Amino acid sequence: MIVFTNGCFDVLHRAHIELLKYCSSLGTVVVGLNSDNSIKRLKGQNRPIFNQKDRKFMLESCRFVDSVILFEEDTPYNLVQSLKPDLIVKGGDYNLENVVGSDLAKVIIFDYIDEYSTTKTIERISNR
Repeated sequence: MIVFTNGCFDVLHRAHIELLKYCSSLGTVVVGLNSDNSIKRLKGQNRPIFNQKDRKFMLESCRFVDSVILFEEDTPYNLVQSLKPDLIVKGGDYNLENVVGSDLAKVIIFDYIDEYSTTKTIERISNR
């Protein structure tokens, strides 16, 4: 079974790893990774913190990830369409109806781990 998830994975933290671990319990994990340019469009000029080469390397180094594919668009819709995963898994900060590709594959929402987020991590570092 091909399990797809996607995101910026800008500052890798525990909630990311928990999500990837869950995905790996379901099948072969393919991560769609936002390119640097798409992150700038979505999050602003101060992001990403780590460039796409480094983010891709970190994800590929995770034992829970089988493949990482960069995408330039703001959403991974074209990637999901071409990949045809059996399942899309997203974090609990998403609603089923907001998941890109929900018309193409079954979707599971993974429980959100509230205390972990990239934005909160960046804020904590900035405030020290």
